[in-house]
Amino acid sequence: MFRLQGSKVLAVDMTGDAVKAKNGSMVAYDGQMAFKKMSGGGEGIRGMVTRRLTGEQMTVMEVKGQGTCWFADRASEINLVNLQGDKLYVESSNLLATDGGLRTGTSFTGMRGASQGNGLFTTTVEGHGQAAIMSDGPAVVLRVSSQFPLTVDPGAYVAHQGNLRQSFQSGVTFRTLMGEGGGEAFQIRFEGDGLVYVQPSERNTIAGDV
Repeated sequence: MFRLQGSKVLAVDMTGDAVKAKNGSMVAYDGQMAFKKMSGGGEGIRGMVTRRLTGEQMTVMEVKGQGTCWFADRASEINLVNLQGDKLYVESSNLLATDGGLRTGTSFTGMRGASQGNGLFTTTVEGHGQAAIMSDGPAVVLRVSSQFPLTVDPGAYVAHQGNLRQSFQSGVTFRTLMGEGGGEAFQIRFEGDGLVYVQPSERNTIAGDV
């Protein structure tokens, strides 16, 4: 259903089914399509309330029909993630599209929300199907195992999946070593077994400050 045309355009072939995508990300389509704007990135009242509290502006549209839709957003690189009943945690600004059957919601993740000023929640995608996530530059997928925990700068974090535990370490970040940023900074530490997606270009953050 999902396929890439180049690295920056997502093509979705539909036969009467639906896909949820970031509002305004469709660049072309053929066939017969119906479009519906959805409120908030999460489902139900909880998703709407948490997004209002955190100030996240994630407007989603549902596209349904017969034909092909093409999606892109600011020439971002696109990565396809296959979910087999597991859960993907992703920054809302990095989520481009999901299969209509996948469930989206929000998850409380503590201080990490300060990495984008988005509050204390991150977007979750779970079920069986495909999701398309975006990165500024080609994303690198890093494996975390029990022997090899991973520490990530919050500005480079995109998403993670698997049986991972998150914790936050205050102290010097990679950025403050370069003389940028101030205040008390932090890093994200992942332990367990899973995958972490990072981007080579750091988004504008509050310098990782809490």
